[in-house]
Amino acid sequence: MAGAVGAVKAAIGDAILTFMWVFCASTIGALTYFISTWIGVQGPLTLVVTTSIVATLVFIFTFIGEILGGASFNPTGTVAFYAAGLSRDSLLSMALRFPAQAAGAVGGAIAISEVMPSQYKHMLGGPSVKVDLHTAAMAEGVLTFLISLAVLVIIVRIPGGILVKTWLLAMATVTLVIAGSTYTGPSMNPANAFGWAYVNQRHNTWEQFYVYWICPFIGAIVAAWVFKLLFAPPEKQKKAPKTRKAE
Repeated sequence: MAGAVGAVKAAIGDAILTFMWVFCASTIGALTYFISTWIGVQGPLTLVVTTSIVATLVFIFTFIGEILGGASFNPTGTVAFYAAGLSRDSLLSMALRFPAQAAGAVGGAIAISEVMPSQYKHMLGGPSVKVDLHTAAMAEGVLTFLISLAVLVIIVRIPGGILVKTWLLAMATVTLVIAGSTYTGPSMNPANAFGWAYVNQRHNTWEQFYVYWICPFIGAIVAAWVFKLLFAPPEKQKKAPKTRKAE
């Protein structure tokens, strides 16, 4: 009973956090344009602005997630930490958390679509397949593998405080988003992709599940296996039994 209650609480926390994340993350493009124009930077320098915005959001949402009892806004992150043996999740809790994250993403996408100023609405819309289906699926799987492995390594293995880890996560995210921009958007977050697919009435298609759910989950699980293989904890050496001294 206690496990079921905890799973429900985790799902509610995920729904709230994912709603907030999709709402805020969808403004990154508009914020980058606004800030870059205000401070007068162009070209590659705008990536510094984008990375700074992402780092700020990751820092804030890490703090909020802790307040919500370890809530997450990305199903592949939940899967990766579970497969790596680094979470207290169960199959029941994940079965509740994934739909909750998807529902929160739908709410966030709808909300930001309603309040975003009209001159910036063209920057909304979420990820979309821009190549053939199998290439897109492979790209989303590989990108999710890379970001999941990066998250595990940065969070678990790299020393440093929260600011260092946040900046590294932001740089990894922006780099992979740019790399996958001509393939799938990309998303690397099934809930976020589902939220925008729902708004655009593409949420019940094979493309949506194949590209943005199945392959990212495979990528996240493989990333967890690779992480465990590369960073397996050393086995404790058994102490040799003490021998009695001859009397």
